[in-house]
Amino acid sequence: MLRFKVQPQTEACIIPAAQYGHFSEHLGRCIYDGLWADEKSRKKTEEGFRADVIDALKKLHIPVLRWPGGCFADAYHWRDGIGAPQERPVRVNTIWGWPLETNRFGTHEFFRLCELLGCDAYLAANMGSGTVQEMADWVEYVTSFYDTTLTKERRKNGRQEPWRLPYLGIGNEVWGGGGYMTPDHYADLYRNWQNFAKPYDHKPMMKIACGANSGDYHWTERMMARVDASMMQGLSVHYYTVPSGIWEHKGDAVQFTDEEYLETIRKALYMEELLSKHSEIMDRYDPEKKVALVVDEWGSWYDVTPGTEEAYLYQQNTMRDAILAACTLHVFHRHTDRVKMANLAQTVNVLQALILTEGDRMLCTPTYHVFDLFQGHQDAALLTIAGDVPQINDLPAISVIASCKDDGMLLTICNPQLTEQTAAFDCSALHVRAIQNAKLLTGDCRAHNTFDHPDVVCPVAFDGCLLEKEQLTMTLPGCSVVAVMLR
Repeated sequence: MLRFKVQPQTEACIIPAAQYGHFSEHLGRCIYDGLWADEKSRKKTEEGFRADVIDALKKLHIPVLRWPGGCFADAYHWRDGIGAPQERPVRVNTIWGWPLETNRFGTHEFFRLCELLGCDAYLAANMGSGTVQEMADWVEYVTSFYDTTLTKERRKNGRQEPWRLPYLGIGNEVWGGGGYMTPDHYADLYRNWQNFAKPYDHKPMMKIACGANSGDYHWTERMMARVDASMMQGLSVHYYTVPSGIWEHKGDAVQFTDEEYLETIRKALYMEELLSKHSEIMDRYDPEKKVALVVDEWGSWYDVTPGTEEAYLYQQNTMRDAILAACTLHVFHRHTDRVKMANLAQTVNVLQALILTEGDRMLCTPTYHVFDLFQGHQDAALLTIAGDVPQINDLPAISVIASCKDDGMLLTICNPQLTEQTAAFDCSALHVRAIQNAKLLTGDCRAHNTFDHPDVVCPVAFDGCLLEKEQLTMTLPGCSVVAVMLR
């Protein structure tokens, strides 16, 4: 039996809600037929959003949403997406599959979506094909209450008051399709661009610089050396879990062996090493941790579902993805001192999606259910878990995080092994008295929800845990995620 002791940290450490952030891009069916309803859909709200998707996302209390990309941001010109919908220019999305882009979903629709979800907005500015003036104008259009020409234009387009813009990304993957820049060249451009990103409401706005592609530590070194913390409040990193490690043949989303499952989770947990090494570099230049590490793209990436458009990145979502999500969120929590935001890619119908749609049908994926079970960690005080975790199959036997708020303590445990594990937690330092509720998400690692059977993988009451004299013991099924709320 694995044994642990749960206790308060010596210094208070709050898990940022923004670690549960999300990412929506004009890619495949994430926006259109995902967040925004098809014109003929019975699920269409009066404003045009997809009602069932919005309702499902509201339940997660999403803290932040990134838009319009991703790679699409580097070909996006914000003026295309304002004004009368029927008069907006129609473009071709040359980034993802060359479909027509109607610009029906633009700035006003995005900020309205954030209002409906109760989340913060994170805009990605176009550095790839845009200009610094274009970015500056967008920030003014969004945030200005002054009686300027752009403010009047926003009001004419239906929005009287400015919107809040807490986060602005300046450039996306500029080391690749966003510009093929060297870190020194980008650092100099960033210093210039950030100077003109001025919120007209005079409220704090985190300026996030484009950071490394996975383990490119040289990029982080050069950015930290050349850009002062007063100019850069966040530095991003992108990492996707590709089971095979080969981009041309990533692996199937549903049909995989037990060993391929284990290898996927091993690759997902590379996130621990990435964050540690990037943080070590940042600590040398920024010991006060003024610059946040922002994991604004993460998740699984498999071969697309057969019969779907290759460039639309539509894939199924199994218990493997639930384990991947749970373990990765735990990694973020352990790096809370530096990681202040993380955005799963992507919200609907793309990569490791929370939600899949088909016509007017919708399902919540196993990943959705992990975010639901874990949402109590948002803005909670991180607790210390003392105890040794052995390695089995080159993976931790279990992954565990605990946090507390005034209403009690949330303990989330992930068993990435395919075999049963038992664990005991000494909670005496927290003076817990009872189990408020306990939920279990489990199944074969290939189990997934379909539109005909949308509840194959969903949380159920967990009766495998017992609390006696402030000692919590439990038996964890193989390939499972458990959330226990204690008071």
